[in-house]
Amino acid sequence: MGLLLAMPLQAAPKDPPYPTLDELRELQLLTFTCGRENTAESCNKASAMADPLMDHPRLGANCKDAIWTIRERAKPAATNSYERRETINRAGQDLIPFCKLQNRTVVPSKKEEKPKEKKGFGLIQGS
Repeated sequence: MGLLLAMPLQAAPKDPPYPTLDELRELQLLTFTCGRENTAESCNKASAMADPLMDHPRLGANCKDAIWTIRERAKPAATNSYERRETINRAGQDLIPFCKLQNRTVVPSKKEEKPKEKKGFGLIQGS
């Protein structure tokens, strides 16, 4: 018991800052460039920018699926097939809707009143 009291309290580690919309847009554009140009330079940039986001604790599963696809598929290929481009472009398209910070709450406010229940068809006023 005394051992626990002797240990200093440590603050919980802070989460890294949430990616900004500008950062997500930059990654999205790099991803599209990789899909279009199929060059080592453009694909390496997209993959390198996506990589640290995989460990971000606040990003959701759908977001991380898109990031994982970018990280794994953003590599130059011998043939820039339609399937390759579409896979990379789809991940780029999914990035912003799945990864942007949501400012609204999902749980309704308890202060909101429930609408009054109407009886009948509501055709006659005051009934």
